[in-house]
Amino acid sequence: MDNTLHLLGIAKKAGRLEVGEEPVGAAARARQARVILLACDAAANTARRAGHFGEAGNVLWLTVPYTKAELGGAVGRASCAMLALTDAGLAASLVKKLAAADPERYGPAYEQLGKKAEKVLRRQQEQRRHEKNLRLGKRKPWVAPTKDGKALSGAEARLAAQKPGEKHPGRPKVPKKGPGDRDKA
Repeated sequence: MDNTLHLLGIAKKAGRLEVGEEPVGAAARARQARVILLACDAAANTARRAGHFGEAGNVLWLTVPYTKAELGGAVGRASCAMLALTDAGLAASLVKKLAAADPERYGPAYEQLGKKAEKVLRRQQEQRRHEKNLRLGKRKPWVAPTKDGKALSGAEARLAAQKPGEKHPGRPKVPKKGPGDRDKA
């Protein structure tokens, strides 16, 4: 089996592949599809529909050099004319393999999907960092603005808030209660 077809099987197992005309159309309209793949021997009507799905969901669609039987065998069906990858990283790596075989035909598509995959990866990393900071309770320190509009550091803001000659108040002193200081009711 070809590496590209093997990657389709992995995407199917990962749940990142929509197989068939209706699921592909639904994924494209929901803007979840990253690339629509069409078999080389697909009917003209199917190619037209793939083009419409691509336009509706702003998705790249490509005709791959595999027959319906080869695509179907890779995803566990008898035949498959149209499928869509919903993961940007998998889509970029699949088109990269296609571009390695035919750079003239698939090169521009790989450049486009590569940029999208990088953006998605950066957003995912940013989201993970944000969630980790929320879990750990990390927050950006608050800084009071000055009269001229520039922000001061935390210590500078506390000093600026003090009145001249006043010591830093700190925590209010609360008298400690001993064992004999209980209220008698």
